[in-house]
Amino acid sequence: MSHPIQAVFFDRDGTLSEEIGYVNHASRYRVLPTSGPAIRKLNEASIRACVVTNQAGVARGYFEEWLIREVHARLQAEIAKDGAKLDAIYYCPHHPTVGEAPYRLDCNCRKPKPGMLLTAAEQFDLDLTRCCVVGDRYSDVKLAHRVGAKGILVLTGYGLGEYEYQRQSWSREPDFIAPDALAAVEWILSLSA
Repeated sequence: MSHPIQAVFFDRDGTLSEEIGYVNHASRYRVLPTSGPAIRKLNEASIRACVVTNQAGVARGYFEEWLIREVHARLQAEIAKDGAKLDAIYYCPHHPTVGEAPYRLDCNCRKPKPGMLLTAAEQFDLDLTRCCVVGDRYSDVKLAHRVGAKGILVLTGYGLGEYEYQRQSWSREPDFIAPDALAAVEWILSLSA
């Protein structure tokens, strides 16, 4: 019997890697030690593992798109050391009010809008109600709930601050709050059909 969850969408910075602000050079990018083991567990369970990340630094002129691809190659190489692989990485380089065309754009892919998840659903034939979004910001949880997925807040990156200082303004609680990506995946794997 297949697992009830088809895919897990991870935020990047603060969830799979250290939150350092804008990653404007690949050498500054650091993958958290729990990320590889977390993704490997999904790979072993035949659950797709994807990244969905806002990268408005492009719109802001802090770096160009090639740098995002370089950082993502580094992410794949780092988690490969743990025997893990991401099925896809989606990013939004846009910002609705900052920068120049074509990056100054009120797009459908900037989280918490669902564009990146809709693209993945089409690419992999996913039922988004059988997916999870894991992130360190409440906007990741909001994204999950917009498409009927489960939203999991991790306490890495901005997560602990968002949990302690912002939760009174949340319109809906996360489905789960986890100390890190590995604990989030363990919870996901515990879900029964």
